[in-house]
Formats: sequence, C-alpha cells, structure tokens
Amino acid sequence: MAPRIDLTGAAAVTRGLRRMFARHQLFLLPEVPLRNGRRADGMGLDAKGQVVIVEIKCSRADLLGDQKWRDYLDFCDRFYWAVPPEMDEALLAREGFEPERTGLIVADAYDAAIVRQAVSVPLAAARRKKETERLARIAMRRHTQMQDPEIAWGVEPSD
Repeated sequence: MAPRIDLTGAAAVTRGLRRMFARHQLFLLPEVPLRNGRRADGMGLDAKGQVVIVEIKCSRADLLGDQKWRDYLDFCDRFYWAVPPEMDEALLAREGFEPERTGLIVADAYDAAIVRQAVSVPLAAARRKKETERLARIAMRRHTQMQDPEIAWGVEPSD
C-alpha cells in the first residue's frame, strides 16, 4: 500500500495537476516568469505544441482578489484555473472569469479532472515560438541546476 501523502493547498493541487497532465503528455513547469513581469503558477506544452498556463487558486478570497490573471492570456493558447475539491466551482462560472474561454480543473494531491475544457485561442506563430523557446530554456536551466546546485547563474531571465 502506498504511503499517504499529506500535502495541502497549492502543493496538493500542483501534484494532482502534474499526474493528470502527464497522462495526457502535457508537462507543467511551476512558477514560470513571463515577459510582462508576472509569474504563472504552471506553464507547459501539450503534445501539439500548444502553450498552456494554469493558475492555482485555493481560497475564495485569493480567487476573488486576483486582478492580474488576464495578464497571462497573451502568453498561452489555453488557460486553466485549478482549484481544490472544496472550492465552490460556481465562482469560476461567473462572467468575470471568462468561462467561455478559460478551463477549470479540480485537483487534490492524488489526481485531477478537467471539469471545463479551455478553449484554444491560438498565439501568433512568432509568439508561440518565443514562448516555447523560453519555456525550454527555463526547464533546461532548472534541470542543470538540479544536477549541479553549485552552478550560479543569477536569476532566471524573464525574456
């Protein structure tokens, strides 16, 4: 029997997201800086090369107080909200959260489910190329630093 995982909040949601997305050949990189100064909770590429951003919200107050999420839309083809099971999903059906465009994922520490699929709003080819290259470089840099923590390159580039 597998040991019980005692993750809560964003850590639990992130773990469930990673598991579900991995089954669909979509791999997320956490905390990705964007060129506009924002930082995406999760950013990845699907098997078709589409850029996906996930914004994690674990409380009603955090969700309703977020005024910056639209700043992420210029950097992805698809945008998802990810929330824990105890979150009221009806909040994200409100017009202000653009349910006609944004997707909704419910996740816990063990798995996740897409409740509402995100609509694809394709990036311009040049923008997708730039974001894909940036994401790949950030991932390679992080991997290199994991392999040799003594490498010191300063902060991750935002462009």
